[in-house]
Amino acid sequence: MSTEMTGSKIKAAATGRKAARLRDYLSLARFDHATKHVFVIPGLILAYALREPSLLDAPPRIVIGFVVAIAIASANYIINEWLDREFDAHHPSKHHRTAVSLQLSPALVYVQYAIFAVFGLALAATLGSAFFTVSVVFLASGLFYNVRPLRSKDRPFLDVISESVNNPIRLTLGWLMMDPASMPPASLLLAYWAGGAFLMGSKRLSEYRDITALVGLETLTRYRKSFAGYTAESLVVSCLVYAMLSSFFLGVFLIKYRVEYILAFPFIAGLFGCYLWLSMLRDSIAQRPERMFRSRRLMTTLAITVGVLLALSFVDLPSLTSLTNRSFTPVDMLPGHGK
Repeated sequence: MSTEMTGSKIKAAATGRKAARLRDYLSLARFDHATKHVFVIPGLILAYALREPSLLDAPPRIVIGFVVAIAIASANYIINEWLDREFDAHHPSKHHRTAVSLQLSPALVYVQYAIFAVFGLALAATLGSAFFTVSVVFLASGLFYNVRPLRSKDRPFLDVISESVNNPIRLTLGWLMMDPASMPPASLLLAYWAGGAFLMGSKRLSEYRDITALVGLETLTRYRKSFAGYTAESLVVSCLVYAMLSSFFLGVFLIKYRVEYILAFPFIAGLFGCYLWLSMLRDSIAQRPERMFRSRRLMTTLAITVGVLLALSFVDLPSLTSLTNRSFTPVDMLPGHGK
């Protein structure tokens, strides 16, 4: 370890960059991005509301599950920042990242990645085979997204679709923390995936608008190759498509599993609208989802939506079941008919 650090200092002197210290290596794990694991929570709530599992083992499973999610996400962040260091140098703010501004030892970076990955998967194995398998998929998604020759982040639209797969993965982890005996419905996973694509598409739209205006499209494509295949118009249209797909699958889930959730749909639509509006603002928080809690408007809309969903999770409204029955209105029942 000391030999590696010494070699790193020698290379740093040659390149004119400072050698990274221990805390700099730890910063690669981006613990401040742990707020993204809020997407685990709906899995917990829905698994409890729809499956009514025993809560006897739930608290320790939830704690361990969140540690697993953070550890594997941190492994993905480490490999992401290391492999993106040459591209991040062209970004207006990401050029300050540790891997860009400091001299790092490749060996230490990969050792750190392995430690987080192995630790996360070892803990995941204690929560059952299903949880472990989903955790492996979570880790593999980071490799598919960042590592050549796949590196899906360089391909337009595929970058959004592959990055947003983390959303249904997180939801599934939350579900399995609460109920290890079942998996979430496919309609819910697809709705969550498309919803995540909407969030990532909004992020790309905000980056495209801001960075192109600031330094031009050529520099933007140096930061991320996928932007060469985007336009502002195609990104807006893609966000619309992702939102519609998410709404469709969400509608299927709501009607099939708990029709009461239909009453929350206007609030969910408002949440989509609020986020898209935020992505249109200059230097939008959509570019940094980990900071979304700083938007009072978004947090207020989110709190209301979550509150409504929670209430509808435990309040039965039998009269709404008529919405799932086929019915047609005879023309002779229309006002003024037959006069």
